Amino acid sequence: MPILERTADLWRRYRRSRFLPATVVTLLCGVAVALFVGSYTYATANPHPENIPIAVVGGVPDQQSQTFESELETAMGSSLDVHHVADRGAGIEALNQQQVFAVVEVSNADRHMALDLSSASGQAVAALLEQVLPQTAQRAGYSVTVADLHPLQHTDPHGLTVFYMTIASVVVGFVGAIQLGVQARDLKSWERIAFTVAYATLGSLLATVTVDSIVQTLDLPFVEAWFTMAFTMFTCGMVFTMFSSLVGRWAILPTWGVMILLGNPYSGGSVAWPLLPRLLATIGRYLPPGASVNALHTAVYFHGHQHLEPYVVLAVWSLLGMSVYLIRQHLFGERGTRADQDTADQDTGTSTTETA
Repeated sequence: MPILERTADLWRRYRRSRFLPATVVTLLCGVAVALFVGSYTYATANPHPENIPIAVVGGVPDQQSQTFESELETAMGSSLDVHHVADRGAGIEALNQQQVFAVVEVSNADRHMALDLSSASGQAVAALLEQVLPQTAQRAGYSVTVADLHPLQHTDPHGLTVFYMTIASVVVGFVGAIQLGVQARDLKSWERIAFTVAYATLGSLLATVTVDSIVQTLDLPFVEAWFTMAFTMFTCGMVFTMFSSLVGRWAILPTWGVMILLGNPYSGGSVAWPLLPRLLATIGRYLPPGASVNALHTAVYFHGHQHLEPYVVLAVWSLLGMSVYLIRQHLFGERGTRADQDTADQDTGTSTTETA
């Protein structure tokens, strides 16, 4: 038999064997772990600020202004996005709204600068400003006083608990959907959605109690934190359910890509967004993990200044997931998703083999 024909015959046999899917899984695991490590280390291993917004009240004299700002940017290794505001009150409001990372009030009469920081907005950014700005100001002949208006809670000195809460919500959210698809395949479409709501509500309640009352890592605004975690878990569950209805047994791949490879490392949870590559930080903001971090972070550290945006992001993803899933169910019936078709094909194949 010619070599090409023999090779083609071996390939046909291999494609029909039990080894092909195992080989595919092996290759995917190898690629996935490389992408996972690459994504997280690129985001967190050695972050550098690209652009830091600050509010400035007043300013140094014109002849010193350009030199002072240039020296400050050089020392920080990043550019500054200076927002000139009318008074300190306007600057503090911008700080509370997380539009800026610091407020600098300049008094030329007594050659003094007041630096108001927000460690909760980004510990690394606040530490960098606190270290660099006084040194640069002193070289220009100004004294500096520093105040932290939004310090991290003493039980969470690195500000990572919100990030861990989000990771738990994201992972358990779509793992729960996986288990519903495997263990409760006979559920009707609305029943599956209802049970997604149920495990999201229960899981988020227990997680909130754990963080707030048992390990006492954060003093949480209980209801707001509970709702945000539940919304996150439900959203991630519906995203997996959507992909499951579209691509069946391979639904974990797009879910992993959206939630883990892009969503978590670029959520702003472990590294403040000015320290992330700008494009990826922007993308991360509009994925469920980024929205969850944003909402939880504001709830914990910026009371009364919650934004609508993160909840809109979660709502859009939830509605998208539910809509695609329900449309597929309507078009193909209650057992019409790709995951169910795959399972049915496997069952049929097994029955045929047993009969033979």
